[in-house]
Amino acid sequence: MWENCKRLVSDCRPEPGDWRILVEGVAVIGLFAWFFYHTMAAMILLSPLMLPYYVHRKKEERKKRARRMGIQFRDAIRAVSTSQKAGYSVENAFGEAQNDMILLYGKNSLIVKELTRIKKGLKNNVTLEKLLADLGTRSGNDDIAEFAQVFAVAKRSGGNMTQIIADTVDLIGERLSVENEIDVMLSAKRMEARIMDVVPFFIIFYVGLTSPGFFDVLYGQPLGIAVMSACLGVYLFAFVLSEKMISVEV
Repeated sequence: MWENCKRLVSDCRPEPGDWRILVEGVAVIGLFAWFFYHTMAAMILLSPLMLPYYVHRKKEERKKRARRMGIQFRDAIRAVSTSQKAGYSVENAFGEAQNDMILLYGKNSLIVKELTRIKKGLKNNVTLEKLLADLGTRSGNDDIAEFAQVFAVAKRSGGNMTQIIADTVDLIGERLSVENEIDVMLSAKRMEARIMDVVPFFIIFYVGLTSPGFFDVLYGQPLGIAVMSACLGVYLFAFVLSEKMISVEV
């Protein structure tokens, strides 16, 4: 329970760029208020929905970032492995990998920023094991976190670092291949879910446009408000259910 609370606090912690999620959330709340209650004043009552929407979108963004980080980390580790085979120490190999990643992904990419942090940490006498462990925690990527743990154990026990890094490249590559296959299989279902998300709004808009006054009985009256509130609840339940059905963790 304590872990769930910490995770919720982490999901709610604002980060740079979150203003876009907040703008999206206001737009969604406004859409609900207009289509289900036909008054923007309902946004005040629907405002509590901003929290679950914000948490949901933050989780999505973090998953995308972690996956992107995993892909870039695999390429960085591949560059580290190549440098090691050329005779570089593992610490210097990470420094050399930064130059390759700048050419591959650009100076502002996630992996270049992390390799820059690692390079600065090494100059300040911070161990590579600690820097990688920190990267694994912050990235939210299981592959990076597991690699950091294996790397730390191997470094302390004098393991074959070149072979460990090469095996890591293969492991991350296999996992990404599985994720890509799952994405391809679920892409059609995700598209269907997105279409079904907007169908109710399209129906209300179309009927309201072609038959003015048809829905008047549902707006501004206690019974109509109750019916539309029930419809909103069913819609939100269906949305959450569909999101769970198309979300697959590898």
